[in-house]
Amino acid sequence: MAIDDIYTQGIAGGWKVTDASTLKQDQTYEADVAIIGSGAGGGTTAEILSAAGLKVLILEEGPLQTAANFKDMDDARAYGELYQEGAGRATSDGAVSILQGRSVGGTTTVNWTSSFRTPPLTLKYWADTFALKGGSEEEMAPWFAQMEERLGVAPWAVPPNANNGALKRGAEALGWAAHVIPRNVRGCWNLGYCGLGCPTNAKQSMLVTTIPGALKNGAQLLHHVSVRKLAFTNGKVSGLSAEALGPGCIQPSGVKITVRARHYVLAGGAINNPALLLRSNAPDPHQRIGKRTCIHPVNLSLGIMPDKVEGYYGAPQSIYCDEHQWKHGAAGPVGYKIETAPMQPLLSSAIFGRYGDELKTGMGLLPYTQSMLSLLRDGFDEQSAGGEVQIDGSGAPVLHYDFSDYMWDGFRRAYLSMAEMQFAAGAKQVMPLHVDSKIYASWSEAKDAIGSLPYRKQRVPVFTAHLMGGCAMGEDEKLTVVDSDARFRHAENLSIIDGSIFPTSIGANPQLSIYGFACKNATKLAGQLNSVPAAKS
Repeated sequence: MAIDDIYTQGIAGGWKVTDASTLKQDQTYEADVAIIGSGAGGGTTAEILSAAGLKVLILEEGPLQTAANFKDMDDARAYGELYQEGAGRATSDGAVSILQGRSVGGTTTVNWTSSFRTPPLTLKYWADTFALKGGSEEEMAPWFAQMEERLGVAPWAVPPNANNGALKRGAEALGWAAHVIPRNVRGCWNLGYCGLGCPTNAKQSMLVTTIPGALKNGAQLLHHVSVRKLAFTNGKVSGLSAEALGPGCIQPSGVKITVRARHYVLAGGAINNPALLLRSNAPDPHQRIGKRTCIHPVNLSLGIMPDKVEGYYGAPQSIYCDEHQWKHGAAGPVGYKIETAPMQPLLSSAIFGRYGDELKTGMGLLPYTQSMLSLLRDGFDEQSAGGEVQIDGSGAPVLHYDFSDYMWDGFRRAYLSMAEMQFAAGAKQVMPLHVDSKIYASWSEAKDAIGSLPYRKQRVPVFTAHLMGGCAMGEDEKLTVVDSDARFRHAENLSIIDGSIFPTSIGANPQLSIYGFACKNATKLAGQLNSVPAAKS
């Protein structure tokens, strides 16, 4: 079955799409709104603002790749081309590996489709702690519903693959509730290679939904372009400077790009947005830019099952367990959500974290290997206040992130919960992914060993694919960077609309949270911009 190339057809029909690597001389662009980033926040905002009749320019650092590029389902190519720093992004000390998208559609192009509304306890915590207005469960419900309809979000109706089935079986054996995950897909082929870009256009990412929608509305997309600085003048952003990147999307081509707009929207994520503001010497009287950057730190456990699992096939995530997420409300010991990870060979070898004969033996068992991961909920306690984004001498972002004993206790309990579930699901052996762990043949053996493992950086492999915070929203000016409508406090024509405005982590995969708040804030912004006539040049 042939898959339509949305962009080839659209560009032939008049869509304004420019590959900045092909530009031969410096360029200046003008727009009503310039949006920096094309992921969940940027894509949603672009469609809403362009539908309101505003002239929108989308600036994306990564390449434009489509289903035609993804059909080979090649791990090495996809991670090298579709992720920040070739999937090599990490915290400053290398203790946390960061999987973040970098292409048209941002991380929505490569995520695993899990779509949860922001948990009510998270919303309440934001209101109580950061004085967020308009973000209650009742107030956000229509915005989430609107985006669920737009993006086909619904509980996965197909039986789970064996990887997710084991999570369900283990949870039920222990009397823990397991639930079906809503996914943003339409006509999904159940291939399981979501993290490499969807080859069938079934995943309702920004790449195939809101960005084409914005382009149909007359928006312009400029990719292969890195925004370097915003110019702040008299309480406004007076322009931005950027540079075109070469075809490999790494080195500047030498072409300079200038953009002038009535309004600017940052949507580059919780690492890139603070870095851009810091490079630009943005006003920050309370020194909040880059602070409280949360990541849902992830640890993993592998179980060897008696029957084949083949976790590289089928929807990556379709079952979750929140038994340990909200037991103590938003406070108390660290909560964590348990899900699975897809087991394609390249990702599996990376998370396995061994080498030589040990790696060879482990990968030989891949068809029988079941994976579980725990998303730890950071940002809800001062002992887990998140990390901090800074910039190095070249202006590149650097994320510093430390773990307290409070967080290490969360990792320990998460290892225990995952091992217990895997044995309850019938695993013959379980290995918590820890440098000093071994393969354990029983729950009692694993329980004793996990309790005595050393808990410190470089011993516990930690991953994240969820970046939140660094530009927190709310009405408490001493704690936040933007107000409750996502407007930057110290420049009247600047908004930040993506996951960087969340004051804590979500406690669930964050893409639907970003969609809902982006829909709410972009809709209000469209009304505000259309109520004020554009200044005559």
